[in-house]
Amino acid sequence: MEEELKCPVCGALFREPIILPCSHNVCLPCARTIAVQTPDGEQHLPPLLHRAAGGGEHADKLSLHSETDSGYGSYAPSLRSPNGVRVLPLAPAAPGAAAAPARGGGPAGSSLTCPQCHRSASLDPRGLRGFPRNRLLEAIVQRYQQGRAAAKCQLCDRSPPEPAAVRCEQCEVLYCAACQLRCHPARGPFAKHRLAPPPAQPGAPGGGGEAGGKGAGGGRKAPTCAEHDAESYSMYCVSCRGPVCCRCLEGGRHGKHDVRALGAMWKQHKAQLSQALNGVSDKAKEAKEFLVQLKNLLQQIQENGLDYEACLVAQCDALVDALTRQKAKLLTKVTKEREHKLKIVWDQINHCTLKLRQSTGLMEYCLEVIKENDPSGFLQISDALIKRVQVSQEQWVKGALEPKVSAEFDLTLDSEPLLQSIHQLDFIQMKFPVTVPPVPLLQLEKCCTRNNSVTLAWRMPPLSHNPVEGYILELDDGDGGQFREVYVGKETLCTIDGLHFNSTYNARVKAFNSSGVGPYSKTVVLQTSDVAWFAFDPSSAHRDIVLSNDNQTATCNSYDDRVVLGTAAFSKGVHYWELHVDRYDNHPDPAFGIARINVVKDMMLGKDDKAWAMTEGGVSKGATVGVLLDLNKHNLTFYINGQQQGPPAFENVEGVFMPALSLNRNVQVTLHTGLEVPQSVKQPKLPSN
Repeated sequence: MEEELKCPVCGALFREPIILPCSHNVCLPCARTIAVQTPDGEQHLPPLLHRAAGGGEHADKLSLHSETDSGYGSYAPSLRSPNGVRVLPLAPAAPGAAAAPARGGGPAGSSLTCPQCHRSASLDPRGLRGFPRNRLLEAIVQRYQQGRAAAKCQLCDRSPPEPAAVRCEQCEVLYCAACQLRCHPARGPFAKHRLAPPPAQPGAPGGGGEAGGKGAGGGRKAPTCAEHDAESYSMYCVSCRGPVCCRCLEGGRHGKHDVRALGAMWKQHKAQLSQALNGVSDKAKEAKEFLVQLKNLLQQIQENGLDYEACLVAQCDALVDALTRQKAKLLTKVTKEREHKLKIVWDQINHCTLKLRQSTGLMEYCLEVIKENDPSGFLQISDALIKRVQVSQEQWVKGALEPKVSAEFDLTLDSEPLLQSIHQLDFIQMKFPVTVPPVPLLQLEKCCTRNNSVTLAWRMPPLSHNPVEGYILELDDGDGGQFREVYVGKETLCTIDGLHFNSTYNARVKAFNSSGVGPYSKTVVLQTSDVAWFAFDPSSAHRDIVLSNDNQTATCNSYDDRVVLGTAAFSKGVHYWELHVDRYDNHPDPAFGIARINVVKDMMLGKDDKAWAMTEGGVSKGATVGVLLDLNKHNLTFYINGQQQGPPAFENVEGVFMPALSLNRNVQVTLHTGLEVPQSVKQPKLPSN
């Protein structure tokens, strides 16, 4: 986690960190050193999209590349900080220019370039104090320093032990300076061990434990608004993505913005960050297992390489003098092959270890952030952290946790040729017999359901040498019936649509190649949704239909009736949804009901034999029309404002149906789904569908 707590400019732990517009952090003292004076000739340009003008030396060093729609510029840095990050020096003041520093550091007309992403933002009249202070990060750094100071040497004979100075990552032991020189010298078998600063101790004062987190949060002064010093943060502006006070809402720039309760948004963002961390945690666990696998692979390669060398030496010695020179060549080939495999595996280990260390550090940092009780401080950095965690999860791409080489050496020596062929002697490729593929492994973390669709993912076990030509995915009927093939192909991810709602399906997969079909995987059980959540379908709607509100609201550009269908299809069970009439002008004739997929879309619903609908009777602006499709009894019933409109309107309704609506430009309707069946028609529970 320590890498997350270091300033990208000075390389030390953060001191008074501030949050830049790009969501990166930098020490306030370091920010003063990298602020850049904007040349006078650029003052008339937009504040965040300056371009270097003039032909002087300063203009050459600070040529700016604008980034479309980003709100930032990007200077080409000319210097490097102590930890290797490129930074910019302060620009020399123009001759005769008045020095009028802005409040909080940084002269008026200055800009600050992020040392990590190199985006540039202009300073407002408040200077560097215009950037929000990252109180959350400051508290975590303080706890980390206290915890590190509390760590004690584990090998000291003194009582009490001396404070630990380093920790060996291989030995997992804390050493003070004296014990490290005596017990862990940087030579011999310890020469390649990595010594790191001692980690923070959970039990130390202000450390990572629960009590420490609360104490740190409770001891800090409640944050106040940057624009209104006397006001505390009470709300969160969704548009600006930052906390605001009540005075900001009264007459400030946030008056017309989307504003939410601070506590609610704090909990929501914490939940999002926690959910994203779960994915990274799973990948980190896989990475640790993969590292163990790679280290075992190293041993296998070493052993197999030695076996091949011994066999090769024995065969070459049998060929006496004629094989001496050729023997040396073949030994070299084996050695090169072994070194090549070892190099690839070591490179993969180093790469994976680096990624794992970065992910682990990010996880630890995020967990410390989650422990904080400062909603506004948390919300200042939560969006950036969530994105970083998601990016960290995405770095474990497909194939990243698979060995790039096999432990086997595809080499064998043919010792039968005559002595006359000695100079043509070479390795031949060993051909292993092809057998059926092994059992595929279902990736349960990627298997999921949504409405009446299920998604399944699988992979082959590691170090599997048998070729795979494809997979066969099988699914039962959702009622304990026989399995049937639903997919045959080379992909390892498959989504099956059009299943029954409120049903339990069993799925399994097997692989095949030219030798035959392998065994089945374990069976996974998937439950579809109890009720249907759906929207209007833009892909099948008439071109005059206009959808909004995430495809939940529909209207039309035409005075003629046009049809739009829902995204769900029903063939079994009882389903209920409602349509709220938002606008109703000039007595239009909207129609509500169900239809088949091939219904005519340029006429009123129900005018052909592929739709069943109710037309306006009793409908007005503000009315709610309910549609009850009972495919167990095969009938269709309508409701208006919660009141059933007589007996079922249609009987003997059988087949596959989709929610449907027809309307013209005088009507606007909003769809509401995921609703329970009205109480007046609820019946004893029917067999699972």
